[in-house]
Amino acid sequence: MAIELESSWLEVLHDEFEKDYMLKLKAFLKEEKEAGQKVYPKGVDIFNAFNHTPFTNVKAVILGQDPYHGPNQAHGLSFSVQKGVTVPPSLRNIYKELQDDIPGFQIPNHGNLTEWADQGVMLLNATLTVRAGKPGSHQKKGWEIFTDTVIRKISDLKEGVVFLLWGKFAQAKAELIDTHKHHILTAAHPSPYSADNGFFGCHHFSKTNAILQQEGKQPIDWQIH
Repeated sequence: MAIELESSWLEVLHDEFEKDYMLKLKAFLKEEKEAGQKVYPKGVDIFNAFNHTPFTNVKAVILGQDPYHGPNQAHGLSFSVQKGVTVPPSLRNIYKELQDDIPGFQIPNHGNLTEWADQGVMLLNATLTVRAGKPGSHQKKGWEIFTDTVIRKISDLKEGVVFLLWGKFAQAKAELIDTHKHHILTAAHPSPYSADNGFFGCHHFSKTNAILQQEGKQPIDWQIH
């Protein structure tokens, strides 16, 4: 697994790639490949959340758990799928909330959220790879140590970042974040199983923009084209 990482992230994270857990993770991914297992997303997309949202640009973080495990879905951004793929149920619910929350928001005909990432919304999954058709198959292999470090680095080295933590898994990461320096918004997960329990009506997108404006930062244009 060659590490091709945006330069500001490489500066912040360079020590991680030679640590024991990361070497074991690299070996595990190599074993998966040698065993003929299909792994998502493809290698060039694994670090898309970093490459589209440089450390210097991070304004907000939307934390997911696992990449999508179906063909042509995952491309390294949490909740996002590649164009031409059916929009998953959780993302459909995110769009519904956006339509209620952001005046004039039009639901797009695809699920690619790269435009958000390019504006400073880090779409970070806790686990960055998965075996095809096997949800959770790459959990507890080292990715979570890496992504917890990423959250800590954002917390320690930046100020005024908005963390959107949806569901219990994401909310457990709040302990990594310095709330004296940053803002945490919590809600139910947008999954159809839980969206009615507090995701719908959370207004996290307008709240994020209000916070960013208070911080003197450019708000996010949530409309996807």
